[in-house]
Amino acid sequence: MPRALTADEKALVAAAEDVLRQHYRLKWHTVAAALRMADGSIVTGLHLGAVVGRLQVCAESIAVGRAILQGGGNILAAVAVRHRKPEESGPQMAVVAPCGACRELLADYAPHAGVIVPTAEGLEVWPVRALLPLPYQR
Repeated sequence: MPRALTADEKALVAAAEDVLRQHYRLKWHTVAAALRMADGSIVTGLHLGAVVGRLQVCAESIAVGRAILQGGGNILAAVAVRHRKPEESGPQMAVVAPCGACRELLADYAPHAGVIVPTAEGLEVWPVRALLPLPYQR
């Protein structure tokens, strides 16, 4: 089921890292996401922090919205990258698995997409449905 990253997926990680490197702002912009579209293009998004926590918007949500505005298309792959907190050690940026809400969103808008996630074996691509085995049903 999971598999290693292709060169295109490694470029997707790099695109998310570039966005975060350019726009990182502690507590405001701490996660970036990138989507690979069927036409080969990359659409990015940036986490929007807020003083009132529940008003925050995940980077994946922003990226999906931008993908729709730019013509929809088919989302083939997704990744999110988080900037480490000042008190943390380790790499400045790291791939993170999407939160539950973003898993639901990706399952709605890209049910056949692969999602790049960190595992004990390194970065792997998992089908979004494997990350969300029991999705919400209307």
